Amino acid sequence: MGTKRPDEIEKIRSACRICKKILIEISGLLKDGLTTFDISEFAESLMEKEGVKSAFLNYRGYPGIICISINEEVVHGIPSKNKYIKKGDLVSIDVGVVKDGYIGDCALTKAISPVSAELRKLIDVTEESLRRGISKVKDGCRTGDIGWEIQTFVEKHNFSVVRDFAGHGVGKSLHEEPDIPNFGTPNTGFRLKENMVIAIEPMINLGGSEVKILSDGWTVITADGLPSAHFEDTVLVKKDGFEILTSVD
Repeated sequence: MGTKRPDEIEKIRSACRICKKILIEISGLLKDGLTTFDISEFAESLMEKEGVKSAFLNYRGYPGIICISINEEVVHGIPSKNKYIKKGDLVSIDVGVVKDGYIGDCALTKAISPVSAELRKLIDVTEESLRRGISKVKDGCRTGDIGWEIQTFVEKHNFSVVRDFAGHGVGKSLHEEPDIPNFGTPNTGFRLKENMVIAIEPMINLGGSEVKILSDGWTVITADGLPSAHFEDTVLVKKDGFEILTSVD
């Protein structure tokens, strides 16, 4: 659960910026009538252009270039030629790239208009909960401080936090220690140190917090079949705060 050297941080920063750039370009392509495989192919072409590889492909056997999860799919949706994006959908895209041996990881959820005000609110609350979680990051803060900030904000809006999956450390591996849960109690959990790199990724459900995994062994869905939203940024822990590494100028 180590801190990163300056040269490692620079490599992660470079991977993260490319990752966010690709995520933004992909999200701009989303529209009614495309398949999730179409989106994946576009992502693959962007990765080739940027000189990076997918951090997800073959990770623990995962078969996709990116993850695309629609509506009740929380995370880890596998791109498919048979799955079409439709008006009214919530589409979550998760991108991970490898550059010079180091990882960048980020995600967002987009509504395919028109969608209900309730689903717009779910997206807005999920994105804002990520911002609030990140705001707690600094040298000496604990994972429970981040989780508490996310959980209390989300539950105030009558949504629920997925508890079976969490954020994580980032470096040469996609999922490093420590775990960064999206719930918790202040002043508990792992204590973060300056120059650690973590991914914070709230997964927020319209209904209950329970989830299950489909027979493909990957796709996580809400147990009650109600929609979910997901946002993620990779963040550097600094002495008096943080730097969002997955940001573009």
